[in-house]
Amino acid sequence: MKIVGIICEYNPFHLGHEKQIRHIRTLLDPDTAVVCLMSGNFVQRGAPAVFDKSLRAKAALLAGADLVLELPIPYALSSAEGFAAGGVKVLGPFCDYLCFGCETGDTETLMATARTLLAEDFPAKLHAELDKGLSFPAARQAALGPMGTLLENPNDILAVEYCKAILSQGWTMEPLPIRRRGSYHATEADHSDPSATAIRNLILAEQPWSAFVPHSHVYDGAAVHATEYGHRAILYRLRTMTDADFEALPYGSEGLWRKLMHAARSQATLEQIIAATKSKRYTRTRIDRMILCATLGITADDLRAGAPYSRVLALNDRGRQVLKIARQDGLFPNIGEAREEEYQLLERRADDLYALFTPIPTAAGTTDARRLFYQK
Repeated sequence: MKIVGIICEYNPFHLGHEKQIRHIRTLLDPDTAVVCLMSGNFVQRGAPAVFDKSLRAKAALLAGADLVLELPIPYALSSAEGFAAGGVKVLGPFCDYLCFGCETGDTETLMATARTLLAEDFPAKLHAELDKGLSFPAARQAALGPMGTLLENPNDILAVEYCKAILSQGWTMEPLPIRRRGSYHATEADHSDPSATAIRNLILAEQPWSAFVPHSHVYDGAAVHATEYGHRAILYRLRTMTDADFEALPYGSEGLWRKLMHAARSQATLEQIIAATKSKRYTRTRIDRMILCATLGITADDLRAGAPYSRVLALNDRGRQVLKIARQDGLFPNIGEAREEEYQLLERRADDLYALFTPIPTAAGTTDARRLFYQK
């Protein structure tokens, strides 16, 4: 049995994701097992997922996935490099392939770029560009020279990071890129290749969106989550943090934590704080992740520590077979097993605070990290 991993957010799961799963089995074998390692209730751009992780996992399983695991929050809230490295670390021991959508879709080009980024002389080239005042993404692209054009597209950037992680961690897993059509940031949903951004916009605007999402009944009556609904909770946290709390935040190097701290103490709204903190060098996404980590009580040390396990969110019979293989590596605790350790406390805190990002906040503990969807 071939096992293919997908590192994903499914925010929400849409027709393009369903097409990817079908395409995997067309390329390889109808009996190929598909494992989705999905971000939980908070996603990499520094925001709450629009729907609860248990619902998104169920939608993926109904659409053809065999096993849905939760990408641990230290990886889910990392930069593209940390996101990819954490995902590959979880899937590498037992997956034969890593499938991802990207604009280029050419394995050799992606791997060649990854090797260049891992070369011994590349850090010096990167620092030379950073010294010019460029942001990290722009500096890295410039340091790559002509090859840097590949990093102009968001999915290609992540694809290269996946290839880097596979190479640096030494797994035998093979990249399986699929060329993605349509725009990742499209604001209008396309029926054949919708973007998650466009679908989220429809959901938040209370416009029809179910036509772009398979098994949309899964979300019937579900609470919608967005940063704007939790802005007062975020402001409370930022205004009560100490200097040491700000200094301990991820992404706060080069004095950025001080800039955020002063903005939090002098500005009235969340948008004003972000506007006063970001710059040409520091991207909006970096600031958003930094603020979300502050809200959830996640430090730079927490991100560096990683996670001791990954939760199982949904599975079928074939997924159960995969899980037996994966558990040989000690990656996954038993379902419902009590684990009184620091990482579990972080998980619980994040799930409890997720309930604040809705129009009408629900009770803490509404989201259960051990909730499981099983389909025969």
